[in-house]
Amino acid sequence: MKQYMQISIDFDVFKGLTQRLESPTEDYNEVIRKLLNLPASETAMLPGENDCQAMPIPTNALAPQNGGAWFSNVYLPNGTFFRATYKGKTYRAWIHNSQWIDESNNIRTSPSDAASAITGNNVNGWRFWFVRRPTDEDWQRMDALKS
Repeated sequence: MKQYMQISIDFDVFKGLTQRLESPTEDYNEVIRKLLNLPASETAMLPGENDCQAMPIPTNALAPQNGGAWFSNVYLPNGTFFRATYKGKTYRAWIHNSQWIDESNNIRTSPSDAASAITGNNVNGWRFWFVRRPTDEDWQRMDALKS
């Protein structure tokens, strides 16, 4: 059984740790383990760096040199997180290696493609998803990025 301890950190440290999260399934413990050059814990559930690199880049997501993806003229940098709740279940995704990756490590070609994979229906993904980019402090509905 894993034991957890509570430590106090200031907001800047929290923000720095949050920016280093590589996926919605990674936790702060894993970020700190990396910073301390400790091996990943046995319960780490991260998509492997090599797993994502081997996947093809979707045709409608252009990858700029500094990493990220473009969807409908909106740039989403690597490390951008998405979440949505559908029928009481929360779903997560993120931009990694300039690709939209869902919780099952599938590449999605658009926010709507990702939403439709969850609902089984045609869905406006810009209204379905909430987003938090690495520089954002709070979540916002994705369609707010278009204005």
